[in-house]
Amino acid sequence: MHACLPPLDVTPHPSWRAPPLSCDCHFHIFGPYDRFPLDAGRHYDPAPALIPAYLRVAEALGIERMVIVQPSVYGTDNACSLDAAARFGLDRARVVAVVDDGFDAAALADLHAKGTRGVRFNAVSGNGTPLDQLDALARRIAPLGWHLQVYATGAILADLAPRLAALPVEVVVDHMGGVRTADGLDGAGFRALLALLETGRAWVKLSGYRISSAGPPFHDVAPFARALLDAAPDRCLWGTDWPHPSLSDWMPEDGALFDRLGEWAPSAAERRRVLVDNPARLYGF
Repeated sequence: MHACLPPLDVTPHPSWRAPPLSCDCHFHIFGPYDRFPLDAGRHYDPAPALIPAYLRVAEALGIERMVIVQPSVYGTDNACSLDAAARFGLDRARVVAVVDDGFDAAALADLHAKGTRGVRFNAVSGNGTPLDQLDALARRIAPLGWHLQVYATGAILADLAPRLAALPVEVVVDHMGGVRTADGLDGAGFRALLALLETGRAWVKLSGYRISSAGPPFHDVAPFARALLDAAPDRCLWGTDWPHPSLSDWMPEDGALFDRLGEWAPSAAERRRVLVDNPARLYGF
């Protein structure tokens, strides 16, 4: 268990502004802890990251829609994420929840009514649903039109990809597949990610600072982002990953991360596709 740095207090504006109806497809809310206590099985201790602080980030970037992703520190208790979606408003917010085989059809229907559109499997941070429930849960969420979101390392993804490709739901891959840029574009994890995208039923999140081997300003991520945008322009998404959980040595600056996206996708049309059109189609905005 380790303590995490809090998010930065100020988000300087990036060099460009998101187009109207842009969506941050990946961030988390932590707390307040008197209402939403952390799960005992967590592997890190996040600082509080509350709705007003996130809204300051969204305003600085021009974000109008948002997808709250259930973090591992809450286990399968989705109350904090669902509360955030309700407070943002279901006209502009969705949730990717964490469930297990204990959730019956009524519980899943209730999650759907509260804005849930996907289920996350986390094979990195621990305290998540075991991967052996992957196939059964995919079959159960398929009638709801949900997708399955996977956070894995590149090595895990390379082994898991054939199984993901056979599922009866669409798959969203977190953080550019969890690969390491030092492994190169020909690394097994990145090749597996590209193969998944070639099926036409997989999506990828470009919140890719976590794959950097060089560190800030993350210029080594650019070739990987460009390869993904070329491979699946209509199935690439972007997220801040705010408040950047589990980091304890340094904290990214969200305006600078947004500038990286602008460099990866320099045209207005491509930016609109990643930030507006693709999220609207996947999350049902």
